Amino acid sequence: MAVRAAVLPAIGSPLEITGIDLPDPGPGQVRVRLAAAGVCHSDLSLSDGTMRVPVPAVLGHEGAGTVVAVGEGVGHVSPGDGVVLNWAPSCGACHACSLGEVWLCANALGGAADVYARTTEGTDLHPGLNVAAFAEETVVSASCVLPVPDGVPLTDAALLGCAVLTGYGAVHHSARVRAGETVAVFGVGGVGLSALQAARIAGASKIVAVDVSAEKEELATAAGATDYVVASDTTAREIRGLTGRQGVDVAVECAGRAVSIRAAWDSTRRGGRTTVVGIGGKDQQVTFNALEIFHWGRTLSGCVYGNSDPARDLPVLAEHIRAGRLDLSALVTERISLDGIPAAFENMLAGKGGRALIVF
Repeated sequence: MAVRAAVLPAIGSPLEITGIDLPDPGPGQVRVRLAAAGVCHSDLSLSDGTMRVPVPAVLGHEGAGTVVAVGEGVGHVSPGDGVVLNWAPSCGACHACSLGEVWLCANALGGAADVYARTTEGTDLHPGLNVAAFAEETVVSASCVLPVPDGVPLTDAALLGCAVLTGYGAVHHSARVRAGETVAVFGVGGVGLSALQAARIAGASKIVAVDVSAEKEELATAAGATDYVVASDTTAREIRGLTGRQGVDVAVECAGRAVSIRAAWDSTRRGGRTTVVGIGGKDQQVTFNALEIFHWGRTLSGCVYGNSDPARDLPVLAEHIRAGRLDLSALVTERISLDGIPAAFENMLAGKGGRALIVF
């Protein structure tokens, strides 16, 4: 059956909206009709080669939809069920999984190398990050779908698959923000807006949002920021000025740029914690001298997928949504059709907006 999809024909090439042929789900597979998919900065990282994936591929890793068919052996979902796509399913058997660190599963992206569909001309296609959500329908491993929590609209649930899990997890699981602490979030995209809300939920006393665009202040304030700083050479100094010259307890970097990672580190107090969420390229080199590492006593840590376990965290996020503490609509700056993806990519490259949501 042919469906429309956004295909990346080669690294560095623009996406092409075209028809693809999807097979019926095989054993252990599920076919999903997408209700919505988020356009995430990680998709840009795939398209420009920062993160390597086999091509041609259908991108999109943040989505939700309705099960239309299941293959043999699938028992946890049935046709008609609403599901969230999980682009990084854990295998449960590797060393990281044995330690409970499922977000570091060595086999999570194994499916990205598979051929999952073909163009109408017969060219093999790969699912960018396992789930190929930039399409009207997709076929995925059963391990890549989780039931949509009660009380969460299907279109909003798409954002749970990456942005919200990552931003919430960065604050609660990686940085472990405590009530009364001060927090700075660098980068006000979908993940950053989620991190701002998570910091508010955690009870942070001051939440500073930092971005290169002054236009994002309203978005940041709505998400929970108490202060807004336009990124510059004096960012760290401004943040220290907002915190009694001490610096924040926690900085969460969501841009993946050397300059913002360094600024986040410089913005934290002595003994503070900096969590890097953003995905930067190999050319983004960050340097520290040995004396400052000793003197400041700060902690710098990476954070993959918010150090989250989707099966554990989705019910928690759903409770925050039902209680009104977490507003998914605040992450969406525009709702677009599948044909609007190329323009949404250009907006992200220009640093505009938070999250474009494709509604099918």
